[in-house]
Amino acid sequence: MAGPAPLGPQMTPEQALDLLREGNRRYRVGSPIHPEGVSREQRVALAEAQQPFCVLVGCSDSRVPPELLFGRGLGELFIVRNAGNVVDLAAMGSIEYGVLMLGVPLIVVLGHERCGAVKAALDVVQNDTIYPGSIGQMIEPIIPAVLQASRPGAGAGDDLLDRSVRANVRRIVARLRTTEQILIEPQREGRLKIVGARYDLDDGRVEFFE
Repeated sequence: MAGPAPLGPQMTPEQALDLLREGNRRYRVGSPIHPEGVSREQRVALAEAQQPFCVLVGCSDSRVPPELLFGRGLGELFIVRNAGNVVDLAAMGSIEYGVLMLGVPLIVVLGHERCGAVKAALDVVQNDTIYPGSIGQMIEPIIPAVLQASRPGAGAGDDLLDRSVRANVRRIVARLRTTEQILIEPQREGRLKIVGARYDLDDGRVEFFE
């Protein structure tokens, strides 16, 4: 039976990132880290307190479940999910809570191949598409990433949708690293690392990038 969840505040950012890399490697080869699931003892212990080692900012897409992609168990990931991995006010509050209150050493912003929210933003830019209800407002923060990816020389020959997915992740990472004052000090002190990543739907690989 797998041991208890890692203690987030006692990890370095590099150790936390290594755990995610190893978990994704084992996911791709069909050898999950927690094949037996969660024991009653683990569940009872985690009922008292949580100590996740990573804040995972991901997309709501049903094909991108973070615990499975990284082979992690109950109490290990503090997950914030919105379509297009957009960081709104509620998401930012959750991220800051994970870092300040739970001592999480790592934030990962995870985009993915063929993201529907990014595709919708691309349709707005290219075709002036109008989406009903709150959908249009939801994808507005993604549009600058699409415009950035559409500039001449921004990866000619590559898929524009995939460039936009990556640009969206990088813009969010840059925002978290440089404009959110609460997150700057722990980065400066080496207690926090913020990285971007992209999940490949076809082969299951998570590519991490700065």
